[in-house]
Amino acid sequence: MIATVTTLGDAAQTAGVVVAALLGAAVLLVRAPRARAAAMLAALVLTPVLLVANIWSTPQFEPLRERPGLLLAAGLGGLVVLGTGAFLLHRRPELLALAAAGALPFRVPIESGGDTANLLVPLYVVIAAGVLAYALPRLRPPRGLADMERKDEREVVHERGLLEWLLAGAVVLYAVQATYSSDFDGALSQTIFFYVPFALLFALLVRIRWTAQLAGRCLIVLLVLATAFVGIGFVEYARRELLLNPKVISSNQFESYFRVNSLFFDPNIYGRFLTTVMLSVTAVLLWTRRRGRTAGCVAALVVLWAGLVLTLSQSSFTALLVGLTVLGALRWGVGRAAALVAAFAVTALLVVLVAPGAVGIEGSADNVSSGRWSLVRGGVELAAERPLAGWGSAAFKTEYRARQSSSSERASAASHTIPITVAAEQGLGGLALYLALVATAFVTLLRGARRSVARAAVAAAFVALVVHTLLYAAFLEDPLAWALLALGAALAPAAASETAAPEP
Repeated sequence: MIATVTTLGDAAQTAGVVVAALLGAAVLLVRAPRARAAAMLAALVLTPVLLVANIWSTPQFEPLRERPGLLLAAGLGGLVVLGTGAFLLHRRPELLALAAAGALPFRVPIESGGDTANLLVPLYVVIAAGVLAYALPRLRPPRGLADMERKDEREVVHERGLLEWLLAGAVVLYAVQATYSSDFDGALSQTIFFYVPFALLFALLVRIRWTAQLAGRCLIVLLVLATAFVGIGFVEYARRELLLNPKVISSNQFESYFRVNSLFFDPNIYGRFLTTVMLSVTAVLLWTRRRGRTAGCVAALVVLWAGLVLTLSQSSFTALLVGLTVLGALRWGVGRAAALVAAFAVTALLVVLVAPGAVGIEGSADNVSSGRWSLVRGGVELAAERPLAGWGSAAFKTEYRARQSSSSERASAASHTIPITVAAEQGLGGLALYLALVATAFVTLLRGARRSVARAAVAAAFVALVVHTLLYAAFLEDPLAWALLALGAALAPAAASETAAPEP
């Protein structure tokens, strides 16, 4: 009897993940506002149900499980917060962009899927409030014939394109391939914590009436946060103490260097955030003609660069260089940017040949790549074993550990190269979808980007993020990717008729 109940529960969770993904895809693709609103609300209800079902028996949920009154009070308190937020966002839709920018970096550790995940709880609150603000007015019954025929002026028309189809395909494929994964709990967590909520975020952000002023205000929010994080990183470095992440703390105790991660749980994710903000500030610097703004941008970049250096994140340094190259090409032309890159590459090659030890290019490939080479090689072997369907979503860690006799800590970072992880988990179909998505995103964001400072910043930041994922992890699991895609897609039609970048 117990086995039957358990089987039925597992089947319900499996079906729930697929249904949640289909709702996320519908949010991206459906044209009618009412149907989109219904899909949003359904996804908003289903994802927490799946979460509670998944973590109900965990020790972290025990205080609420054993005290139903506390659970009820927490639920009512959450509804009050969401209702207040929805009311504010309904009155001022542009606040969604500012709230999302402010919530993007903050993570809270929560146990799920047998592991502890650092989840973007504040961002989830913003998304939920945004869904309520968007959906409830559109699901309200019409009061008369005139109300039925009146065009919804709150809806910013955004025609779905290939980008939306590919994003929807990625969400659904991930959920479907979770059904045969050896780590279904991990795939469930990824779906309900990242893929579906971020699809909602994309659908909300892409329909905001974006202006240069609103994009600038979002950058100010991110810059203020980044500066505060850098200050915390300075304190960590001065005291040689980290606030978060026991793994990094332990690593610092056995190494000659000291890496900071501020309020992030990972120096590389912290570095990715700083890189995004730095590229946006650099875009303003390159296009502005105001001396005061130039001085402010330079000062901000100096502070942020100092903070980035303390992360010692090689992937972030590489991503920043590539992003700066994109900005240079957009501002001064591809030819000049290519010449500068070639000169830099020749100089770097000479340094490596003359003094490889000075830049750490000595020893084995694993030593040079900080252990990434073994992970990549293991990922390629996994992909070769099941080239068509792959091992299933989120299965890399489990399968790599089983074949390489690796510890969970070694395997927890996947392959540190997103295409390899995708090929191992999702096979050739998933890899083809990933490549098509990246190519389409590049075309969408880069085409005509030099005509707009905001679009140039978004394009450079997204290219840098993709490069970062080639050396680290988390692509569609990062809300930055979805936010940048939404902002770039929303700004592209508005900038299509412009001939020059406006003054920021």
